[in-house]
Amino acid sequence: MEALNSAVAQTNILELRNRSSVSKHLLRRSTSLSCAKFTSNFPNYGLQKIVKKHNHAGSIKCSTEAYLHDLNFPKLASSTAEEKVGVLLLNLGGPETLNDVQPFLYNLFADPDIIRLPRLFRFLQRPLAKLISVVRAPKSKEGYAAIGGGSPLRRITDEQAEALKLALKDKNLNANVYVGMRYWKPFTEEALHQIKKDRITKLVVLPLYPQFSISTSGSSIRVLQSIIREDDYFSRLPISIIESWYQREGYIKSMSELIEIELQKFTKPEEISEVMIFFSAHGVPLSYVKDAGDPYRDQMEDCITLIMAELKSRGINNTHTLAYQSRVGPVQWLKPYTDEVIVELGQKGVKSLLAIPISFVSEHIETLEEIDMEYKHLALESGIENWGRVPALGCTSSFISDLADAVVEALPSASILDAKNSSAPTETEIDPLQYAISFLFGSFFALFLLLSPRVLSAFRNSLF
Repeated sequence: MEALNSAVAQTNILELRNRSSVSKHLLRRSTSLSCAKFTSNFPNYGLQKIVKKHNHAGSIKCSTEAYLHDLNFPKLASSTAEEKVGVLLLNLGGPETLNDVQPFLYNLFADPDIIRLPRLFRFLQRPLAKLISVVRAPKSKEGYAAIGGGSPLRRITDEQAEALKLALKDKNLNANVYVGMRYWKPFTEEALHQIKKDRITKLVVLPLYPQFSISTSGSSIRVLQSIIREDDYFSRLPISIIESWYQREGYIKSMSELIEIELQKFTKPEEISEVMIFFSAHGVPLSYVKDAGDPYRDQMEDCITLIMAELKSRGINNTHTLAYQSRVGPVQWLKPYTDEVIVELGQKGVKSLLAIPISFVSEHIETLEEIDMEYKHLALESGIENWGRVPALGCTSSFISDLADAVVEALPSASILDAKNSSAPTETEIDPLQYAISFLFGSFFALFLLLSPRVLSAFRNSLF
C-alpha cells in the first residue's frame, strides 16, 4: 500500500504542476495585489480579480431595521445606477439534516479540487467519492447531531446576503444578492440560473473565504468558469471576481475588535496579557502549496501579521500562534496541526488560550463542533485552564459594510470573459493500451478496497 501511495503521489505531483502551468494565462491579475508574489504558479480562472484596501466608515445592523448612513462614501456614477447589478456570494454549503450528510460528503469528495487524482485514474473519482462518503458518514452524522442536527451555514449565509443588500443600498447601489453553495443547496448552478432569469447586466462574485485557496474559492470559480464558457448570456456578461480580501482594512479591524472583546472576558484582568492568541485555520494538503502553487498559506500568514499589527496599535501585545485543523486522510497537510499544538502548549505551561477560527466568517461544524467541543476538551485535558473562542464574523456590521465597499470598488473593473483565452486546456490523447491497463488496475483496486474488510478498516482509520 505504501508503494502504491508513493507512486500515485508522484504522479499526482506531476499532474498538479501540469495543471498549474497550463492555466497561468487564464486570469488578468492586478499588479497592485499585495500577494502578487504568490500568483505565478497557482491555477487561474479567467475572470477579473479586484482586491483593494479601503478605509472603513459607517456600519449597519444585521436585520431589516434602520441602519447608519455612510455620509463619506462617494455616490455612484449614474451609469452604474442604471445597471442591473448582481452580487453572487460563494460558500461551501453544508447538510441541513442528518439525511443530507452522506450526499453532501459525496459532492465534496467528488470534486477534483478536493481529491486530485492523476489523469489516468480520474475515472475513479466518483467511485472513490462514494466509498469515502459512505465510510465517513456515520462519524460526520455524530458531529452534526451534536450541533443540532445540521449545519447552520445556509441560514447564516442568507442573513449575510440580506445584510449586504441593505449595506449596498445605503451606498446608493441597488443590487440583487444571490447565494451559491459548492457542495449543497442552493448550488452555484441554481444561483446562476436565477441570475440569468433576472437578466442581471453586471455581476460581482464574492467568495466568502477571506484567503484564496484552489480548494475553496478556486473550486467555486472553476465551476463558474465552466458555465460561463458554455452559456451565451454569461459569456457576454461583465463579471468581476474578488478572489481574496483578507488584507482589507475593514476586515482586519472587525477581526481585531472581536478578539479584543473576547480577551476582556477572561476572568482576571491582570492575566489578560498572558492569554495566548491561537489562530486555527482550515488546513489543505501540503502538495497544494508546494506543487500547485496555492497561495493559501502565504495569505494566511500575511493576514495574521496584519491582525496582530492592528491589535498592537490597540495596546494588545499578547503572544500568538497559528495551526491548521480538519486534516483528512493519510497525506501530509499544512503544519503545525491544531490538535498537536494544543497538547504542546499545555505541556509548556500555557494556562489561557483564545481560539480564533481565522478561515471562517460563518459558524458551522468546524467551529461549533471541532473547535468548541473537540479542541476545547483536548485543551482542558492538556492542562490549559481557561478557554475562550472568538465567534465568526457573521453579520458584524463593520464587516458587512466593508464587504459592500469591496463590491462597489469591484464594479468598474467588471469585464466580459474572453472565451477563447479562458477555455480549459484540452487533455492530451491517452494511448488506448495504457488506458485499458490503468482501467483494469483501477477497477481491481477499487474492488479490492470494497471487498476486503481489513483494507476497508485501514482505509476507514486513515480518514478519521
